[in-house]
Amino acid sequence: MTNKIAIIGFGNIANAIITPLLDKKLIQPEDVYCLVKSEKSLEKLKKDYKHNINVYESSSQESKIIWDCQVKLLSVKPQQLKDIIEANNIKIRDSLLVSIVAGVSINRLTQKFPNHKCVRVVTNIPITIGKGLTGISWGEKISKDQKQFTKTLFENTSKVYEFNEDYLDIFLALTSSGPAIIALIIEALSDGGLSGGLPKILSEELVMEMILGTISLIKEKKLTTSELKNLVTSPGGTTISALRVLEKKSLRSSLIESIVSASNRSKEFN
Repeated sequence: MTNKIAIIGFGNIANAIITPLLDKKLIQPEDVYCLVKSEKSLEKLKKDYKHNINVYESSSQESKIIWDCQVKLLSVKPQQLKDIIEANNIKIRDSLLVSIVAGVSINRLTQKFPNHKCVRVVTNIPITIGKGLTGISWGEKISKDQKQFTKTLFENTSKVYEFNEDYLDIFLALTSSGPAIIALIIEALSDGGLSGGLPKILSEELVMEMILGTISLIKEKKLTTSELKNLVTSPGGTTISALRVLEKKSLRSSLIESIVSASNRSKEFN
């Protein structure tokens, strides 16, 4: 892969991206330079992280070394972006900056990091167990090798899709906000089981197994969602009674609007 990679912000997602590469020896610990916000974060990472990578606190003088890495993975919260200042004395011009900062456009990244070729990436929390979905949009003049390297960063832990940037906000809404919406649905359905007298833990287990089984059935039988619904919905039966309640409560419309709202919120960061 590459000689040196800088990680700017080391949260769960950055950890999930870099650790498998280190585990498989695709990159070496001595070639990883990590920038964290506080001394407390620095000490925790040095103590708890299983690989002996280079770690720097952001206000330290030594931290400027990260700007000499060929690749930077930018993994901070959108509101923290203003605190990241590109060094003036960068030795390697046109190095690669891969941003997983939610909602921040390539145009804004290019303005803030003028000495870099910028790539915008959206990924989601299942990447932490190797089941992620990752969308990539390329900035200008990204080389073939830089594109391949960027995809390699994510291919170990997620399915990778390449998009025009216009699609990334809705991709984020579906795949990054979506897990929280699914968790809410699981919680609500299991509470329905609880209302019927099932123990909470059992009810939640049944809901999750039901969802996994339903997804497997749709995929393996190549069913549409409408076909699956028709398989289990009989005239005057329990399922149509349940669906009727959901339609009355506008569940379908609420779910659609939740995705639209998340997408619009992402665009506001741009």
